[in-house]
Amino acid sequence: MELLEILLSASFWAAAIRIASPLIFATMGELICERAGVLNLGIEGIMVAGAFAGWIAVWAGLPLWGGVAVALLTGMAFGLVHSILSVPFGLSQHVVGVGITLLATSLTFYTYRVVLPEVSSPPKIEAFQAFEIPILSQIPIVGPAFFAQTPLTYAAFVVVIVTALVLYRTPLGLAVRAAGENPSAVAAQGLSVTAIRMGAVIVGSGLMAVGGAFLTMSAFDSFFFDMVNGRGWICIALVVFGAWKPGKALLGAILFAAFDAFQIRLQQTPVGAVVPYQVFLMMPYFLSILALVAMSRRAEVPAALMVPFNKGER
Repeated sequence: MELLEILLSASFWAAAIRIASPLIFATMGELICERAGVLNLGIEGIMVAGAFAGWIAVWAGLPLWGGVAVALLTGMAFGLVHSILSVPFGLSQHVVGVGITLLATSLTFYTYRVVLPEVSSPPKIEAFQAFEIPILSQIPIVGPAFFAQTPLTYAAFVVVIVTALVLYRTPLGLAVRAAGENPSAVAAQGLSVTAIRMGAVIVGSGLMAVGGAFLTMSAFDSFFFDMVNGRGWICIALVVFGAWKPGKALLGAILFAAFDAFQIRLQQTPVGAVVPYQVFLMMPYFLSILALVAMSRRAEVPAALMVPFNKGER
């Protein structure tokens, strides 16, 4: 009965949506990259860099949305480096991605120590506050969960809608999907596969960085090391779980976040007094792996994912 009360409480679903928000941004970014044929393993480091860049920009005096813009541009800069190395140069996307993660993470930590050399605890900023949408926020359970969130959470859902519309309702989206499925056909139409793939990686990396910025500017009000804590790798799995489709990937992000919110509350029940807390921490990842295995068997991987393209070669 107590477990059912948790699942039916508005606070539980509000927390799940809040936890899912950074995952949604980053998952959409990774999905765009992979739809164009590029696996972006730099996502973890880009999220760290975005979290720091947005936070330090606001701490330095920019407004909150200015901090989001700085995070976006920071992610796009790392995406540009990634795209140059992996697309026209055709280097291993695995190696480039891991290298970008190490570079972004190291540069972030270095910059933090240079800007704040004597600080023992990071300064706080005035983060985004929850905004209740009139009437809709009064709906039982659904209202507080979906319509009493911070502006960045609303933006995350807008990004999903825009991503789906662009990918499936515009010539640009068709070109992006074709670049990940049959780049030779794209080149035959006179389009640049290199430009399409590079653009997708740059835009996708920008969204990843905004996902990181959510943590410092909406979920929390400061930056601390390891705050991304593997969320980038989870987003890569969510793309597979969602079969490279924005709607399904969104549901996957919410599902993982619900598992995470559930384990936190489960620790406060009588069960939590008996079961070691490490089991609860493991639970969302374990359940996500099971769901990933079940869904990935039916998923169709973009045919040209991780396949370099050189014009004129068959």
